[in-house]
Amino acid sequence: MRKKFTPTACLSGLALALAGNAALAQTLAEVVVSASRSEQRSFDAPASVQSIGRDTIQGAGPQVNLSESLGRVPGLTILDRQNYAQDLQLSIRGFGARAAFGIRGIRLLIDGIPATTPDGQGQGSSVSLTSTDHIEVLRGPLAQLYGNSSGGVIQAFSKAAPKETELGYQYFAGAYGLHRADYQLGDTLGAVGILADYSTMTIDGYRANSATERKQFNGKLGFDLHEQVHVNLVFNQFDMPLALDPLGLTRTQVSADPTQYGNGAAKFQTRKSVLQNQLGSSATYTLDADRSLTGRAYYGTRDNLQYQAASSISSKTGLWTGLNRAYYGLGLQYNERAVWVDTPVEWAAGYEFDRSREYRQGGNTLNGQKFGPATRNEDNQSENSDLFAQATAQLSDTLSLTTGLRQSTVRFVSDDYYPVSASDPNGSGNVSYQTTNPVLGFTWHATDDLNLYANYGKGFETPTLAEMAYKPDPGSTSANLGQFNTTLNASSSQHYEIGTKWVPGPQSRVDLALYQIDTTDEIVVLRSSGSTSYKNAPGTSRSGLELSGNTQLTAHLALSASASLIDAHYSQGFLSGSIPIASGNKLPGIPQTFLFSELAWSSEAASAGAARDGLRLGVELVQAGRIYANDTNTESADGHTLVNLSASQRWNWRKGAITLYGRLNNAGDERYVGSVIVNQASAQYYEPGLPQNWTLGLSLHLPI
Repeated sequence: MRKKFTPTACLSGLALALAGNAALAQTLAEVVVSASRSEQRSFDAPASVQSIGRDTIQGAGPQVNLSESLGRVPGLTILDRQNYAQDLQLSIRGFGARAAFGIRGIRLLIDGIPATTPDGQGQGSSVSLTSTDHIEVLRGPLAQLYGNSSGGVIQAFSKAAPKETELGYQYFAGAYGLHRADYQLGDTLGAVGILADYSTMTIDGYRANSATERKQFNGKLGFDLHEQVHVNLVFNQFDMPLALDPLGLTRTQVSADPTQYGNGAAKFQTRKSVLQNQLGSSATYTLDADRSLTGRAYYGTRDNLQYQAASSISSKTGLWTGLNRAYYGLGLQYNERAVWVDTPVEWAAGYEFDRSREYRQGGNTLNGQKFGPATRNEDNQSENSDLFAQATAQLSDTLSLTTGLRQSTVRFVSDDYYPVSASDPNGSGNVSYQTTNPVLGFTWHATDDLNLYANYGKGFETPTLAEMAYKPDPGSTSANLGQFNTTLNASSSQHYEIGTKWVPGPQSRVDLALYQIDTTDEIVVLRSSGSTSYKNAPGTSRSGLELSGNTQLTAHLALSASASLIDAHYSQGFLSGSIPIASGNKLPGIPQTFLFSELAWSSEAASAGAARDGLRLGVELVQAGRIYANDTNTESADGHTLVNLSASQRWNWRKGAITLYGRLNNAGDERYVGSVIVNQASAQYYEPGLPQNWTLGLSLHLPI
């Protein structure tokens, strides 16, 4: 009888490998800031948090998508839809899985500056991976202390400026016409550190009507006003002049030819263009060794023009939507280490305000061009005003307490300027959401190598402006009306988590987390037909397990793996339009299992410090379970197993380095569905994953 390969079996084998390598001699000293808002070892953080470093980011692919490197984080699922017009489909513990485009339900920060708007919407493409030093991913109750839509938190940190002048160049080529180039300059001039990074990407695409062109700039200045004040200035631009949208496919279409575009893509010439600029600054005033004050401020603009298919392929005209957004915000945070009644305490408190104003227009298209007068003309605004406090107290040598509170107010306003008629009534409206969310947890430091923790947190998630932009058309089974929908409630959630972190040896570590999340008024997709409308479901439940580990098996051989299992379902039945959704049905868009593992061999022995010279070979195994496409669970995509092969060769020369990269993804050429469009009204649910594909890359690091 053939043995079944499961994530649990794989991680059980990993645990045995870890236990057998407890005598090696290198410390795991990964430092994170996300869990406590100050630097601490991730092993000591009372939460599920992982950091992905620069070497992993650069070795995982051409640094175009977060999915290349973050797929190894347990609890985080990134479905690479191969559709740059809609961005990645990213979820943490199931939050964000319903997103029709972009990232929602997850807070995204870049160098401390929010890349998520007050309503909870963000774009993964905002992260310039070529200049990113590391990325932190925080999951669980403590993420709720970051405010609205904190199903999890992703923080990206740009590389620090080098002490001497350095030039960097990268070039990647790959399957389906991929070309990726990056140019980087770093230096310190007097007291000012400079990092400038410019990258370009073009791709023809695996599917018809999926070609894309992107350009991105990320610049950072760091300097000291005086010995107690450090300032960072960050400017980034994301320019995507063209991203064709191949749309989803029906089950019949994806089985017959996964490279084809969906119904209406050619007729309506579906596509998107985006231009985003953002300038931000943060300053830290170190009062003394135990106290600091940090402030931030930012301003940005985003222009988005999208050409959509009509809800019916028989329609003569398609639709266009134009969004012109200006957004800004500020924040202030105080950190202190103190002793209260003989108890050491680290605490932080602060205030955050963010505002976004979006001018929305829309109309019809004919042959892919605007046709006739605009049929939509309105201002959509959102803002949040939040106070927060968080503290960790060392109650004894082995017991610490973590607690926090965040008071949030989120407001939405829509001013409809379009002429009122019986068929298109005034769509103006406003709505406000308020909540106070607590977090409480304990950590037992059982030994120097073993921590156990338990946390509870309350969270909430408002609808986004995009989710409030449309109402279902009561006279149609598939169409939506372009009217602001203020009837949506904010969802409320209760998060429970227990976990352990174990370091069986200096070069080995295992993290385990179990969680339960109960949500009321979950915001779910009602109808997706080019535009998407939403409603509230009365109750959902998520329970899951996350397990990750890594070990240095020998001086030359390393193993890392992570596994996630989740049961996400509706805990109460409800009507979605006129369709009954049964209690117990699985939430769509969420793979029930996910596994990542990598075995890597290096010609040079493992050592702390500088990057290793020589050859590195790796083999990755990626497994994803079944994913449902609709609330009725009548449509789903089977799970898949992919094998990826990687190789790199680095030559260090004086202070410089040359590195060659090669990857063969999906080496077994498995045919599979990469992601789904939840509740797609025309049954075009499926977005195919890539068959066997390759990339080759060159990286030059040249000090001057």
